[in-house]
Amino acid sequence: MSSLPRLLLDWYRKHGRTLPWRDHPDPYAVWVSEVMLQQTRVETVIPYFEKWMRLFPNVTTLANASEREVLNAWEGLGYYTRARNLHKAAKIVVEKFSGQLPRNLTELRSLPGIGRYTAGAIASMAFGMDEPTLDGNLRRVFARLFDVKEFADSPAGEKILWELAAQNLPKGEAGGYNQALMDLGATVCLPKNPRCLLCPLMEICEARKNDSQELRPVMKPKKAVPRYVLAAAVVCRRGRVLLARRPPEGLLGGMWEFPNGRVAENPAKELTKALYAAAKLKVKTSEALGIVRHAYTHFKVTVHAFRCEPVSIPKSENLRWVKLSDLEDYPMGKVDRRIANMWLKS
Repeated sequence: MSSLPRLLLDWYRKHGRTLPWRDHPDPYAVWVSEVMLQQTRVETVIPYFEKWMRLFPNVTTLANASEREVLNAWEGLGYYTRARNLHKAAKIVVEKFSGQLPRNLTELRSLPGIGRYTAGAIASMAFGMDEPTLDGNLRRVFARLFDVKEFADSPAGEKILWELAAQNLPKGEAGGYNQALMDLGATVCLPKNPRCLLCPLMEICEARKNDSQELRPVMKPKKAVPRYVLAAAVVCRRGRVLLARRPPEGLLGGMWEFPNGRVAENPAKELTKALYAAAKLKVKTSEALGIVRHAYTHFKVTVHAFRCEPVSIPKSENLRWVKLSDLEDYPMGKVDRRIANMWLKS
């Protein structure tokens, strides 16, 4: 499929998207954008990227920032491990690489949060290196172009798609080519109802010839998504509210939340027992505040929030009484920020 790069790059010169990180003189901007774009849509990322670059315009300012500042800037973007890894990696770049993102692929991949895909994207787009990359858009495009029947999310399928990405890479133009593939997947070769008649690669697309474009990529069947019910306590005392800090690792690591626990059938009755079991908190429930539903990647939650009065609150560095005026300064996930807003408006 030797005509692939030419057809694609011709299309990209006319139809490529204008994005704030493209043609940026600092590789740091490409790095930040690629991390933000992992599992997140471009239109969502743009305002976060612009805010981030105002707050942390280079690696050094990011490395010198506190984790709380970093998580605050990331709040609402989700997958917070990305932000913590960016922060950790920035410190390493400053200490080990004199504040310059390394051009060596092995050194790039040694940084927290930079895997094969991100390293290839940075290397090709920021440094002009002849390196392939493979995000969700590229997987879909290659699976259709070559009518790949293997599961795209299996080791065998990944191997095939990476080989196709490398084999079709135009020397000296990898950065533009990879971005063109991303744009094609985002605007034309859509997951559902692909716009084949507008595609510059329609004539060479094997899935199009075989009328299988809607069936590609082939993905493994998804498991049923578990659902959990939680009860959360908005505990108030003298104009302050009690927040709990989550463990540093795992889901929403290091973020702040309203103390909560998993319940079964009756959130109002089970809340006090759940809080004591989770953190030795003793509270008295006063009234229901509201219900928040949210879907994470691998599960869904329904959270019942209640106003509560403190009875016995243990001393802990992971528990803090916060002034109402300071609440915005504590980074939270979407569920807890919605509970905070409910409470402030009530």
